[in-house]
Amino acid sequence: MPVSDPDHLDDLVPDTVLEGARYGTSTVRAVSLRGDSARYRGEPRRDALLTARFGTGDHALVLVATATGARATPGAHRAAAEACHWIGRAVGRSHARLSEDIRAARRGDLKSGLHRLTDRTLGRLRASAVEQGVDPDEYAASLRCLLLPADPECRTRVFFGVGTGGLFRLRDGDWQDIEPRVTDAVGAPVVGFGSRPAQTPEGDRLTMDLGIPTPPSPYEPAPEPPRAPFRFRASVARPGDTLLMCSDGLAEPLRGEPELCRHLADRWAGAAAPGLAAFLADVQARVKGYADDRTAAAVWEA
Repeated sequence: MPVSDPDHLDDLVPDTVLEGARYGTSTVRAVSLRGDSARYRGEPRRDALLTARFGTGDHALVLVATATGARATPGAHRAAAEACHWIGRAVGRSHARLSEDIRAARRGDLKSGLHRLTDRTLGRLRASAVEQGVDPDEYAASLRCLLLPADPECRTRVFFGVGTGGLFRLRDGDWQDIEPRVTDAVGAPVVGFGSRPAQTPEGDRLTMDLGIPTPPSPYEPAPEPPRAPFRFRASVARPGDTLLMCSDGLAEPLRGEPELCRHLADRWAGAAAPGLAAFLADVQARVKGYADDRTAAAVWEA
């Protein structure tokens, strides 16, 4: 266990956090667990996880936010937790407008608004670093989020964030790496947004980002320019899909170890969402050479 300061017990980080619930047509499972490397060294988990529902009824919006603090820095866990809490506060205050934009497929407003909320969150993190007298580049975090509307008639699932990690989709028993590329993040076409666009022969729905400047955000005043590319993807889920958002601790072995992909596909494809204990066991499956913290949020579509 990490060393504790009796005057700062609110700074303690649990070894493992597990969360789950059902909203609309989606079942959510989320976990953040300390990696073997941090356990061996007695260091706290650098990953943070926040799940929250804002609003009620069909207009409710579910946020799953994950963050990872900078490696080898003493305040990494605090930076990750602050990033999750600040993006949660920002999304919560704008949830009615965000939910309306998702349901109405207003891609331009949605992407612009989430970009500004993310930049504002990371700007506050840099300001917090200055207040503490630490290097802002060390007191930093990657931030990755999912927005899930509770309306059962809306199948749009929105991913956004800054930094590394993974976004995968398990469809018909096969894993698809759908992480937005940097070129996508700054204006290239993005596959799968909206409730009423055209479709590809495979059934994926499309919308085009033609690089037209968007109007000022309805959510927040413009913050300082971002230091890292903003990543955004909105896709329409199919019944039977499993969407997985994860930190590097799980994304790297998924991309590098086909055996882990097969193991999780066998466990999750064509089946109802696992229970919380089963999901924890699946995510913590050990892979030689990978010992970082693992944080994952998966969404099963009924």
